[in-house]
Amino acid sequence: MEPCFDIAHLAHVEMYTDKFEESLDFFTRVYGLSLSGRDENSAWLRAWDDYEFHSLKLTRHHTTGVGHIAYRASSPEALERRVKAIEASGYTVIGWVEGDRGHGRAFRFEDPFGHVFEIYWDTVRYRPEGADVPALKNTASAFTGAAPRRIDHLNLLSGDVTEFRRFMETCLGSRVTEIIRLDNGRIGGCWFTVNNKTYDLACTEEHGGGHGRLHHVTYATDQREDILRAADIFLQNGVHIETGPHKHAVQGTFFLYVWEPAGNRVELANSGARLILAPDWEPVVWTQAERLKGQAWGLKTIETFHTHGTPPVQAKEH
Repeated sequence: MEPCFDIAHLAHVEMYTDKFEESLDFFTRVYGLSLSGRDENSAWLRAWDDYEFHSLKLTRHHTTGVGHIAYRASSPEALERRVKAIEASGYTVIGWVEGDRGHGRAFRFEDPFGHVFEIYWDTVRYRPEGADVPALKNTASAFTGAAPRRIDHLNLLSGDVTEFRRFMETCLGSRVTEIIRLDNGRIGGCWFTVNNKTYDLACTEEHGGGHGRLHHVTYATDQREDILRAADIFLQNGVHIETGPHKHAVQGTFFLYVWEPAGNRVELANSGARLILAPDWEPVVWTQAERLKGQAWGLKTIETFHTHGTPPVQAKEH
């Protein structure tokens, strides 16, 4: 399939939290994002080299999980092309919504598993002031410590990864870069890109009986050493370190997973200089046996990594 570049990049994720103040403290003071704005119910956050007003919208809610996932189109014309494709796709269309603090009007739609997506063109660029003005004019703002550089990707859970793949290819024009194919023929995981990054969204099987759940949101660091330093920062601040630092076999990223105070999983990752430059890239297929070997190196994958997602699944009454 010929690459489609109507979508420029993953723009932001809205994350729900039922511990708003604690989560906001984590993402700013501990994780290292900057606050672009807030009101009573939401905070708009960004990493130091995110060029837009925000890449994470943290919203007060009765539970956890993902509110919506946003991509920015490559142009106004590209946005209209995608809207027509989505409207003709047969997937659930929510329609045009008014903009947010960080962007203009957006077109919303939904995957078959309850995740809400939006695409837009008009954006608000971050304008640094005072001490936030960077020393180098080709970076978006100043930074300190081991703060993550930019939003990288997110992982969603679904009951049918093959159907989710069809949704991503149809609605966003995404390319598949890597796949886990199980012995029974099912796809257990799929990694997608809309540009030349290795991936901006992953989808893996839902093993917890939930619907429309989030597995994790990830920000990228410049170096592996930033992640090691972050592990010490998380330790010092009592953050639950779930697993890592290790190296993934799939996509080859060096990683660390933690849970923010409300229970949403957050990752720091470094993929080195790896990019997908080949226009005729063929997806890398990992077998079930290869996947069961676990990480490229590091400790065996912890069980909660396969079962924990947000929002939590309510126990059924007997």
